[in-house]
Amino acid sequence: MQPFTYERPNSPEAAIAAFARQPGTRYIAGGTNLLDLMKLQLETPAHLVDISRLELGDIEPHEGGLRVGAMVPNTQLAADPAVRARYAVLAEAILAGASGQLRNKASTGGNLLQRTRCGYFYDTARPCNKREPGSGCGAIGGHARIHAILGASEHCIATYPGDMAVALQALDATVHVQGPNGPRTIAFDAFHRLPGDTPEADNTLEPGELITALALPAPPPGRMRYRKVRDRASYAFALVSVAAILHVEGGRVASVRIALGGVAHKPWRARTAEAALLGQPATQASFIAAADAELAPARGCGTNDFKIPLARRVIARTLSELAGDIA
Repeated sequence: MQPFTYERPNSPEAAIAAFARQPGTRYIAGGTNLLDLMKLQLETPAHLVDISRLELGDIEPHEGGLRVGAMVPNTQLAADPAVRARYAVLAEAILAGASGQLRNKASTGGNLLQRTRCGYFYDTARPCNKREPGSGCGAIGGHARIHAILGASEHCIATYPGDMAVALQALDATVHVQGPNGPRTIAFDAFHRLPGDTPEADNTLEPGELITALALPAPPPGRMRYRKVRDRASYAFALVSVAAILHVEGGRVASVRIALGGVAHKPWRARTAEAALLGQPATQASFIAAADAELAPARGCGTNDFKIPLARRVIARTLSELAGDIA
């Protein structure tokens, strides 16, 4: 790990000012991802601004929903009575991620900023456009079992690794940030980026911007669930995950939201499947047809081809359970 300087400001404004004073500065909260990257010298900040003690740790009612401070630990968010009662898909997603020890330390805001777990990103002897733009993508033509089947580009096929963000995508959350130009709000679907020709950019934050809170609108009607398929039952990233919210009236789909994890560079909102399901019978046949429509543009790279039929089955199974079509 390279040497760095450190300070702990006492307000968001002071943190933003500290960030601007010195080139090569990074914010640090729980540090559950950034410290690993620093140890491997994949991230080499010259200065760290510790935001872990800022007063951004509240969960409170907000316009019929909830406002969650960026410093709320993942464990606290998953255990909050209002989250468990009204946003069960979010609690399930958080508990499916990492380990208890990491969830105790990881912050809500920092969780959104974790970087890919692509092996080529972590191996400095291999090319990676995300780590070194213009060097190439070692995963293309390499071992790509965990990699993207949707929204990838010729420059990057890495996936976003988190679980919480998949549920937030389905819940239509918004991200509140503050920076040198003042506060702004970012729709969740616009926060993370697809790789395009700039895969080094994971999100749409401007330099120096600090996440201060997430806002959850009032939950939509219906039942909700998070399902994660992975190689082992604990401490593994998703091969495919599904956050789904389904409302059925008179045997037909009245409303539905579906987000996918483990399949793209960002949490993937399955809007094609959602549109295909509205007004349709809430049956497994309808769910399979909707999954097929969503996955029509999906492309594997050989070692991850299995993800396409796997995603199809996980989507259909999750929706069928929510509809009561299967046990």
